[in-house]
Amino acid sequence: MTRNLHQLAPAHKRRAGWAGLFVATLLPLASCTSANSVGLKAGEAEKLRVVTTFLPMTDFTLAVAGDRAEVTQLLPPGVGPHDYQAKPQDVQSLAEADVLVENGLGLEDFLTGLIDNANNPDMVVVDSSEGIATLPAADDGHSDADAHEGSEHQHSEFDPHIWLDPKKAIQQVGNIRDALVAVDPAGEAIYAANADAYIQQLQQLDKEISVALAPYAGQTFVSHHDFAEHFARSYGIDVEYLVDVPEESATPSDMQRVIQAVEGSDLKTLLQEPAQPGSSLSALAKEMNAQVSEFNPMESSGPEGLSPDYYITTMEQNSENLEAAFAQSDR
Repeated sequence: MTRNLHQLAPAHKRRAGWAGLFVATLLPLASCTSANSVGLKAGEAEKLRVVTTFLPMTDFTLAVAGDRAEVTQLLPPGVGPHDYQAKPQDVQSLAEADVLVENGLGLEDFLTGLIDNANNPDMVVVDSSEGIATLPAADDGHSDADAHEGSEHQHSEFDPHIWLDPKKAIQQVGNIRDALVAVDPAGEAIYAANADAYIQQLQQLDKEISVALAPYAGQTFVSHHDFAEHFARSYGIDVEYLVDVPEESATPSDMQRVIQAVEGSDLKTLLQEPAQPGSSLSALAKEMNAQVSEFNPMESSGPEGLSPDYYITTMEQNSENLEAAFAQSDR
């Protein structure tokens, strides 16, 4: 079994046996995974090995770890956590990891069985959602007749998209900091300083978004899938969505529900994810003579997303796009 933070030994110990067993297997993978990781430089001492699940967890962990740890993202560029199917190389990555950072709240279903197969009893699994106020998973009002056929994704009890609320992102960063300190006490000063600096940026981001969206309190915007509830509640606005997860297709009742939201709020701009060009939301916007803008939930990105600054700049752009959409509706 893997350890959680309450089962940590007083100090981190490297597993030399695991390293020897897997090094021959991992080396051929280096060329295809280098874009996902912050590797060791020639001559450097072996660093704490931290595996993250997907983009926001990677950016937050990079911000805290700095140069103190080697951070590798499990999911490849351009792939999000919804319905991700684990690969054999994922088992190898976890077999060599000291720490695994996940979002939690049931989002990373692909970890089921993967951790056991890695057979790494010393790996510490960090649930970055620990202690953070939850929201129930959205109820889209689908009847049994409207059930999305062929969809394998099942929502957990809670809405997992906590990282899109900068206030909750701050708490996630704090949880990651505390975990790395517990595993690597010698790095406490580094982790604490890095986390403090990033948290200050997140606090400033939160203030900027609050000011920008304050004039639109109580107004509704429409997104493609149900990722924005934590964000909307944080800033006093409402959100309607077309489908549960990006891979699903909209039913007639989905379309009617969103049409009513658009007409009721006099929306002139709908917001879709970067990964959903030509989606049913785009078709709906065209039918209703509405514009399409973008709100990036950062569930995936290219290699350019593997940077703490990416989260900040993307959330700033999301806020600007949403503010412009609301302003357009007010005209």
